[in-house]
Amino acid sequence: MSTVKLLDYHEASEKAQKVFDDIQQTRQTDYINNFWKAMANQPNTMERLWGNLKTVMAPGALDGLTKELIYIAVSVANSCDYCIHSHTANAYAKGMTDEHYEELMAVIAMAHQTNALATGMKVEVDEKFKK
Repeated sequence: MSTVKLLDYHEASEKAQKVFDDIQQTRQTDYINNFWKAMANQPNTMERLWGNLKTVMAPGALDGLTKELIYIAVSVANSCDYCIHSHTANAYAKGMTDEHYEELMAVIAMAHQTNALATGMKVEVDEKFKK
């Protein structure tokens, strides 16, 4: 259950409504998800966050699917159920297959295991890995 009221368009401030409008235009949808409805309670933060998200997730050196896969991995590491679900849906919409998803989960699980071991043993970083 959310700790803040999920604000619909008509309940949101003018600033939040402008962000809602931009989200819908950018994503070519009439849907506003619950994350943004929650963020509408903090319109200044919402506006800044949406601007940053648009910039980071825009086409660049990494394709959209790769960015979504990274987002899923970080969301799993941070135990963010909402982000895991939303970015998994986005990844499928951008071409992820069940085989991709299975392999992604295996890589995430392997990274968690080896990270824990390296951290626990305080393994020193090899000089050749340092930039």
